[in-house]
Parts: sequence; C-alpha cells; structure tokens
Amino acid sequence: MSVAVMEAVSPATPGEDLLLRTWRELDVPDGWRAEIIDPGRISLVAPPSNPHNFIAGRANRALLRTIPDDWDIYQTLGMWITPLCKLFIPDLVVAPHAVLRDTKAPVPAEEIFLAVEITSKDNADTDRKTKLWGYAHGPVPLYLLIDAWDPNGPSVTLYENPRSGRYLHSHTVPFGEKITVPAPFDLELDTSEFPPGEEWD
Repeated sequence: MSVAVMEAVSPATPGEDLLLRTWRELDVPDGWRAEIIDPGRISLVAPPSNPHNFIAGRANRALLRTIPDDWDIYQTLGMWITPLCKLFIPDLVVAPHAVLRDTKAPVPAEEIFLAVEITSKDNADTDRKTKLWGYAHGPVPLYLLIDAWDPNGPSVTLYENPRSGRYLHSHTVPFGEKITVPAPFDLELDTSEFPPGEEWD
C-alpha cells in the first residue's frame, strides 16, 4: 500500500475526539484506507497491489485454520492506539467477534491478538518503524511484518511480548522458510509462495 494523500486535521482540544470524529465521517474512496499515523493528520492509503493481496490471502488462509470459531480475521478493521492517539488499519487483524459487537469503531488495540502488515516499496519504513512502535504501545501481543522490500532480502519477522512500548522478542526468516506463530495460533506459516518485491512491478 502507498500513502497517496495527506489531509491536515486541526489539533484543537480535545484532539483525540476531533480526530476520531473526522475519521468516522470521512467518505473514503473504495479500496482506500484512512489512518492516523502522524500527529494531527489523517493519511489516505491507496489500494494494495495484486502481489500484496496474494500474500494477504495466503496468510489469511493459514491463520483461519488455527483460530477458534468465535474469532475472525479482518482486513479493514480500524485499531485505536490510546497511548499514542494513533489509528492504524492493519492488512490483517485477528480478534474475537465480541470486540466488534461491543465496541464502536475503531477497536482498542489491546483487544487485538495479532496484527499483520505487508510492506509496499514506498511505505515500508512506516511498517518497520512507526507501526512497530505503535503496536508495541497498543499493546498488541503479536505483530507479524511481511517485508518483501527488506534491504537484506525479503523476510518475515514476528514480534512478541510487548513491554513499555517495545517488543522484547523477535524472530526473522527469509521468504521461502516457515515462521512459527505461537499460541494461541501454533502455526508454521509457509512463506515459500510469497513473491519478493522485485517481482511486484
């Protein structure tokens, strides 16, 4: 995905209420996403490419086989990170059904079990740094970063055990190998079909 448009939002007090009200009222074009990544700004994120969607589909299918009946996987779920006043829409989110029934959008990040981001060439650093920092502050227990544009070679990294705004553990494998997603998933995610960034164009 790529950030195509940035629209300023007034930082008037109370800023959090204003941002959320503005976000809820936006008429976003089909396929686009609106996120609050930078302070006081709503970012419009363009629809993902076919390779991006392919990876999301494979990851979705693998995760779906491991979750309880009262959980699901979502691709357009807004997640509010209270300590940072940020709002992300991950490429994939695993959460219980009850969270969506009982909570007004966006969903509090602490209700999420797993967030998945798939990098695009022009926004990879956002997923590697800004969102990594944000999910750790959520705190989101597991963050899976699928990075087709990793300078060291396409890779998948799982971040675990958020404490005080950072993840204490991480594990990285190159595309082509399996990565373990721990309980409650207990999944060996096969990355052999994931296309590297050089094949996306």
